[in-house]
Amino acid sequence: MPQKAQVSAIDSLESFRANLIVYVGQARPALEEVTAEVLRTRSWLENDQRTFWENELRKRRKALEQAQQTLFSARLGNLRDETAAELMAVQRAKRAADEAEFKLRVVKKWNREFEGRVQPLVKQMEKLHTLLSNDLVQAAAYLAQAINTLAAYAEIKPTLTMDSVAPATSAPAESVADEAVNKNEVSQ
Repeated sequence: MPQKAQVSAIDSLESFRANLIVYVGQARPALEEVTAEVLRTRSWLENDQRTFWENELRKRRKALEQAQQTLFSARLGNLRDETAAELMAVQRAKRAADEAEFKLRVVKKWNREFEGRVQPLVKQMEKLHTLLSNDLVQAAAYLAQAINTLAAYAEIKPTLTMDSVAPATSAPAESVADEAVNKNEVSQ
């Protein structure tokens, strides 16, 4: 009869299973938060930033037109000359309008490129989410089943082994082993 396996690491399996459950419990919300952040960023880029810079460009162009009109009026008027402040106001308004145009171009560029840059990463996050939601949950269930099976196996007491047979009998060792197997079959 084969000897009983030495099952002694059930506590280690239980500890691993508990740590796995804690990991899944912490990783899943973190991953969902990252996914939500990607969606918020997409919405911010497509809606908020584009609208903001379009409106800002309109405002700054109006300010530039007003500063240019003031400067033009000063040039046409014979009563006074243009002042340095008016020239600086036109330059300042021109730089502000140029900045708004540049930022709007950048936002439009990111709108076009966002999906292409983010989509591969989103696919990896979806795979990880599937792993966390399905595979690791099944692994925890499998570990629970394995722990129960090993615990039940460890509780079985051997009825008779070769080491426990007394050498007092004159029967050969083979007949003692056959007798031990028969006793084991009867007890089951």
